[in-house]
Amino acid sequence: MKMRFHPAQIVALSFLLTMVVGTGMLMLPISNAAGTSAAWLTAFFTAVSAVCVTGLSIVDTGTYWSGFGQVIIMVLFQIGGFGMMTAATLLGLMVNKSLRLQTKLIAQIETHSFGLGNIAAVAKLVFLVTLISETVICAGLTMRLHLAYDYSWGASIWSGMFHAVSAFNNAGFSIYPDSLMRFATDAFILLPIMIAIILGGLGFPVLYDLRYKGCHYRHYSMHTKLTLLGTAILLLSGFIILALFEWDNPNTLGGWSMADRLLSCAFASVSSRTAGFNTIDIGALTRESWALHYFLMFIGGGSAGTAGCVKVGTLAILVLLVISEIRGRNYCEAFGRRVGLSVQRQTITVLVFGCAVIMLATLILLYTTTFPTDQVIFEVISAFGTVGLSAGITADLPPVDQLVLIILMYVGRVGTITLAASLALSDRQMNYRYPEEHPIVG
Repeated sequence: MKMRFHPAQIVALSFLLTMVVGTGMLMLPISNAAGTSAAWLTAFFTAVSAVCVTGLSIVDTGTYWSGFGQVIIMVLFQIGGFGMMTAATLLGLMVNKSLRLQTKLIAQIETHSFGLGNIAAVAKLVFLVTLISETVICAGLTMRLHLAYDYSWGASIWSGMFHAVSAFNNAGFSIYPDSLMRFATDAFILLPIMIAIILGGLGFPVLYDLRYKGCHYRHYSMHTKLTLLGTAILLLSGFIILALFEWDNPNTLGGWSMADRLLSCAFASVSSRTAGFNTIDIGALTRESWALHYFLMFIGGGSAGTAGCVKVGTLAILVLLVISEIRGRNYCEAFGRRVGLSVQRQTITVLVFGCAVIMLATLILLYTTTFPTDQVIFEVISAFGTVGLSAGITADLPPVDQLVLIILMYVGRVGTITLAASLALSDRQMNYRYPEEHPIVG
């Protein structure tokens, strides 16, 4: 009798297998700069962080790992980003294909979604978008590093390639010990990386609409409209709030020119939701800016992209639900379309699931460590959101807590997507209904 796996389970298991293989590769003496075998926890933590495109690390990537080890890490977060981008898109197609024919045709017409029949074409288009984006960004970074910083062509190409792939996949890994702080005032380095982060974080369905529907905004799907609008609001609000609280902070932006301050605020607003690069010292941020990071990291980027956590579209649907309830409507709508009841239930489930996981992990770390609560919360949300920003305590956590972060990265990267897909794919109509009651709320 054949064992049948749920499509979401296949995705979760394939990523787990990639992490195990990556751990074995990083434990090879050739992967370590010292020529010795890395500790299993160090290798495992790094492999999980790379596959989950997080960027958290308990060792310095540029000095601890050899050139071979760095290539392995880059391959792992390339697989993690491209694989999850493809898997999430294909799972979305499976969800649509599981609908009844009439419902599917209506949904396809109303949402102007891409075809559901050619799975190979979808994967191919994801590959082309990834390849073109990374190649262009790599070329720009390579030229800048060689011409402005006197890097050799070999060093420029490697650094440009590593950071272009890391940025597009929202991985946050850097071969520099200070992340990108040495380039904090260089717009020719930061702007290409910001573009790569945004492109990778929007998600393939959005990129598809932008590619084939151009400026015809009315023809975009509701998902694309919500993601673009939500991303714009988050980027702008993050920029303004960070500038407000860090403008005169002597430990971060204080003393810089206005142009450099604006550039760093813009970069932090882009990177803090999912990418994990930093140009200012995270530990020196004000507590207000830390609170903003909690919120941005928990939201993440767009669905079916390289970003993690609960996603922009999920938050947007929650806001629509609240607005509908306040206006006294029994349905949720946006852009002349109603949001399906099943999607509303999935939204609430994913958000509650994310909050519960973060709360549980925070309690465990607070119980087993003596670090301040705000640092623990920052580390937990960063791991679950696959962001990679750190309050500076990752390497100092005991092994059991590093294992907790490993679980958080895996669940945050794979769990929310597979949970949403499982809920959608298992959705079925009941032939009966129980009597209705109205429990007291509030």
